[in-house]
Amino acid sequence: MWNFEEGEVIAFDKPLHWTSFDLVAKVRYNLCNKLGRKKLKVGHSGTLDPLATGVVIICTGKKTKLIEALQYDVKEYVATLQLGATTPSYDMEKEVDATYPTAHITRELIDKTIPTFVGEQWQVPPIFSAVQINGKRAYEFARKGEKIELKPKLLLIDEIEVLAFDEAAMQLTIRVVCSKGTYIRALARDIGEKLGSGAYLTALRRTRVGNVRVEDCFTVEQFIEKLKDYVQE
Repeated sequence: MWNFEEGEVIAFDKPLHWTSFDLVAKVRYNLCNKLGRKKLKVGHSGTLDPLATGVVIICTGKKTKLIEALQYDVKEYVATLQLGATTPSYDMEKEVDATYPTAHITRELIDKTIPTFVGEQWQVPPIFSAVQINGKRAYEFARKGEKIELKPKLLLIDEIEVLAFDEAAMQLTIRVVCSKGTYIRALARDIGEKLGSGAYLTALRRTRVGNVRVEDCFTVEQFIEKLKDYVQE
């Protein structure tokens, strides 16, 4: 049985439009209510964008000490890219700011291009991200329209494969297995640039963190329901 004060590591399927902090706050609120406490250590081991769903690992109590180590677990994503256009945020948070020809895009070109992203890659993070610049988050500058230069970071993409390509809609779905610090939004940007068509994310789901798969995760509703049966020893 759970012991939240000694510490638990619990996997959640984060809902769409929630921040990772929203999820932590919801879990903490329900735990404190159940335990009759005002405070309890609760944290997550890897941020997931509001427009993404899927695996977020949450630690409680003394096991919050594991968070840093858990952040280095390999992650798997399924992402859908819209080819032929870009947005400033590289996803649907912002409106399309440019469109590009797609007549040259074929499945053959995609199958030739995608494997070039396997291995070590230098990636410039999105300006709409939580990367710190001079003590501020990059998105704080971006939302004020201020231009800043982000330094590329070295990361590792272990696997990348095409799951589907809808030529009529120009939508590409890929599976990516990658290291900590990989921005799938930035990967979409880079794929779009290499295809000569531009691209942005229309959907993103984190399907695995380490050995934890999304099908093994609690939804928020399932966790709250399970919590009703919890008896503090």
